Amino acid sequence: MPMTPVLLDSRSLALQLKNNLKVQITEIQKTKNLTPGLAVIRVGDNLASKSYVASKCRQCQEVGIYSKEYYFPPLTPMEPILELIYQLNASETIHGILLQLPLPQHLDAFELIEAIDPVKDVDGLHPQNLGMLSLGQPTVIPCTPKGILTLLKSHKKDITGSHAVIVGRSILVGRPLAMLLLKEDCSVTVLHSKSRNISDITKTADILVAAVGQPQFIQQEWVKPGAIVLDVGINHIQGQKGQMEIVGDVDFENVSHVASAITPVPGGIGPMTVASLLENTVEAALRQIARQ
Repeated sequence: MPMTPVLLDSRSLALQLKNNLKVQITEIQKTKNLTPGLAVIRVGDNLASKSYVASKCRQCQEVGIYSKEYYFPPLTPMEPILELIYQLNASETIHGILLQLPLPQHLDAFELIEAIDPVKDVDGLHPQNLGMLSLGQPTVIPCTPKGILTLLKSHKKDITGSHAVIVGRSILVGRPLAMLLLKEDCSVTVLHSKSRNISDITKTADILVAAVGQPQFIQQEWVKPGAIVLDVGINHIQGQKGQMEIVGDVDFENVSHVASAITPVPGGIGPMTVASLLENTVEAALRQIARQ
């Protein structure tokens, strides 16, 4: 018999987190005479990146974070971007630096991320921060994995011993999320394009995370009845009437018949990613105050 799953729409949780941040930022401004500041670096004319950056800056303003976007044309070489990062590292008014990905192919994302002061790396992608995460030590947690875990634990506080299967091993989601779930005492399996018998393994998951970048990749028969399904995918496809639609990496309509809880796309993980970025920016500001 088909289940009626809990819909893990994170908009209300993200709003609650942002309201908490408003109060915290007001207190920081009163007691520390400081406003947390975020710099967002965007290179090229990727329309999705442009939209994401505009949304991040707008939500910064909503909670009281000062934000500034730095734009570079598509063919900009490494040197001017590196120079800007060094200037922002030294800035007393900027506490977080975000390099909007993806970058044009001629740029080395790793070198640019490595140039960011780890204390100001609000995306949590600096090698030092990822290294601390792998050791289970306090550090900056990448925004999307942090948002996923916050949303998951708002639904099920104790996930100890759960088998979590992550489909996708990217440095943005899959790998850091695996380390976070290990810290929560889950048993974790990470699947990728070279994995064998993927559907057999996903059917063993108590928690199934889809972050593979393929529309509706996860099918109903791949999912264990009662599993919690978290869909990270954002894919644009042509609908039956010719219109463009946004779908996730999960066949939502059919998988929702067997899952106990599932995230929609859009509205599932996305709002939590931005809320986590805002949290990371405030935390970065507090760390920098403490070390002065």
